[in-house]
Amino acid sequence: MRRTGRRGWERWAAPAVAAGLLAGCTAAPSGGPAEEEADAAAPIPAECEKEAEHPKRQMRGAWLTTVRNLDWPSSDDLSAEEQKEELRERLDGAAALGLNTVFFQARPTADAVYASEKEPWARYLTGKQGGDPGYDPLEFAVDEAHARGLELHAWFNPYRVGWKDPDLEGLTADHPAEKHPEWLITYDDQGWLDPGNPEVQEWVSDVVLDVVDRYDVDGVHFDDYFYPYPAEGEGDFEDDDSWEAHGDGFDDRGDWRRANVDALLADIHGRIGETKPWVRFGVSPFGIYRNAGSDPSGSDTKGLESYSAQYADTRSWIEQGSVDYLVPQIYWERGFGTADYEELVPWWAEEVEGTGVDLYIGQAAYRVGEDGWKGEDALARQLDFNLEHPQVGGDVYYGMRDVLGKAEKAMERLGEDHYAAPALPPAAGGGAGPPDPPARVTAERNGSGGVDVDWEPVEGARSYAVYRLPADAPDDPCELAGRDRLVGVAGSPGLTDGTAGSGEYRYHVTALDRYRDESAPGGGAEVPEGGAAAE
Repeated sequence: MRRTGRRGWERWAAPAVAAGLLAGCTAAPSGGPAEEEADAAAPIPAECEKEAEHPKRQMRGAWLTTVRNLDWPSSDDLSAEEQKEELRERLDGAAALGLNTVFFQARPTADAVYASEKEPWARYLTGKQGGDPGYDPLEFAVDEAHARGLELHAWFNPYRVGWKDPDLEGLTADHPAEKHPEWLITYDDQGWLDPGNPEVQEWVSDVVLDVVDRYDVDGVHFDDYFYPYPAEGEGDFEDDDSWEAHGDGFDDRGDWRRANVDALLADIHGRIGETKPWVRFGVSPFGIYRNAGSDPSGSDTKGLESYSAQYADTRSWIEQGSVDYLVPQIYWERGFGTADYEELVPWWAEEVEGTGVDLYIGQAAYRVGEDGWKGEDALARQLDFNLEHPQVGGDVYYGMRDVLGKAEKAMERLGEDHYAAPALPPAAGGGAGPPDPPARVTAERNGSGGVDVDWEPVEGARSYAVYRLPADAPDDPCELAGRDRLVGVAGSPGLTDGTAGSGEYRYHVTALDRYRDESAPGGGAEVPEGGAAAE
């Protein structure tokens, strides 16, 4: 990722607004045996979800950076318990702001923030590469994220080995660049595994699939570092050896480099699909693909091009279906002359239209407070523009330290303007059908102004969605089609609706499996009028 320059997860929606889309279906009755509830439940019709004014599925993510201790851990001398507590705080903060996904940097510099037999422990955990932190951070992060109803996507940097000082000078003997020095290319002040070497491509793919095999991650994510960003005063990236050995069939080295990146992504995407097809694979390329001055079909911009700088042919990935989603890093404000946000969002929206590849926008939380990014609406006004483009399925913010720090007020404003209701994560597709609906749903006022909702666990459920309706709302699953009725997402049975107010309500709960397929609503548990909204 490139820079230019109490249970906090219980954050519930304001009182819901009636959806009123269709009528005539039968919801699950309250009370009675669990089997009767499940049999009576009717699914939420897909056509209702398509017509909902406020879609319930939306990516709301943040990148949690481990390289150079940017986001977590805050320093490399924390104990295991201090690291765990700090990570809990990061996840609590993300959920409290209405986010639903964390992109956890598991492999920052061809090393591991997880227990690996292939690559050494990252130095950012203990101050020394290869130093065992005493626990498995990725496993811990996955468990803690899921407990809060958050998804976790494992973020890999595919080729970067790190900076000369101290990374390249402190490589362990079992680091791949030490075991295979012919793989290493230095450029400017950093080292890279050679993307043009087929052995390197196979190694990176194997590293990713090792994590997919062993960890319960929801996604795999690559950032924009394929080939290095051009550095002033530096020559070309010195991959002559691999070009001479493997460049047959290409007249242009740039085309060959792009083909190398294409091959890596296609291989990883295919292998994930064969192993765990519910794990989604995505990339966050630099925000400009090509300028119109280079390609008439490019964007009306004048900045660096990912096509020729990092050799990232995102159009090819879309056409080949080798990614499930893209998160272009559009880190420029609306009206910026060189690369206008209002030019780039429509350009990317048109690229993915009708392709099956989801589009989320990479947002520059780290820029809040700079010129063009002042005011509490610095991020909200970016999302205001997104609403004009239905192809945009959400946003991801860089980075977590800024989301919870200097951009906190801007994120809170997002909560008011765009994230007032929770959102379910985007679905993976390809599942065998939705899980069973939750049974024995109960709802009781807790004496503190909230309502405690509980239910029986559902086999195979990854998370649960809790909906609140006025007691006199129609018995119609279309009432649950959008996010207006959604009050929370839980990783296990049990949720407190802290903003229920004193009205008479009816609660329904659905289960989501690992494909994010949603069950029919279970329950219909009613609470009488009384109590007061929690402060």
